[in-house]
Amino acid sequence: MKLYRLIFSAIALIFLTACTPSKVSPPPVVSSPKVVTLAQNFQAAMGQTIYVPIYSHIYYENRQKYFDLAATLSIRNTDLTSPMIVTAVRYHNSNGKLIRQYIERPIELDALASTNFVVDRNDTSGGSGANFIVEWVAKTEISEPIVEAVMIGSALQQGISWISPGKVIKNQPNFQKSPS
Repeated sequence: MKLYRLIFSAIALIFLTACTPSKVSPPPVVSSPKVVTLAQNFQAAMGQTIYVPIYSHIYYENRQKYFDLAATLSIRNTDLTSPMIVTAVRYHNSNGKLIRQYIERPIELDALASTNFVVDRNDTSGGSGANFIVEWVAKTEISEPIVEAVMIGSALQQGISWISPGKVIKNQPNFQKSPS
């Protein structure tokens, strides 16, 4: 009987060791985008205003049940050689009211660089119809950035996530988008 307990204890110890989560390494440190000052005579070769839908929660079954969601806004400079300048990142609620501005001054994203902004899961100030307005410019013609949001949430052993693409709602006056 003692041998049986010893074998059982050894198996349990092996199982628990295998199932115990290992220490999780923190994400790698990523340098912050450079804050820049735009000179009065700055001439943008191109730029856009982009609308990105955000959901701080999503309903299921009926309007009384909902998942709270975390949202990450991602801005990615897709150009291989030139930087872009993000001039505004504004978060609005379902009624269009400005909730917060995420940047105080313009930031520069180097070629192929990206940055993101997070709306915490417990921040429901935006509501189910929240949005980001992102404005950017570039000194030279560059490939258009990718601006999108990722929403994710879980409850009751269920998880949900999806990507919400940004939509260009305004081009800089001297920039005409090339036909697709």
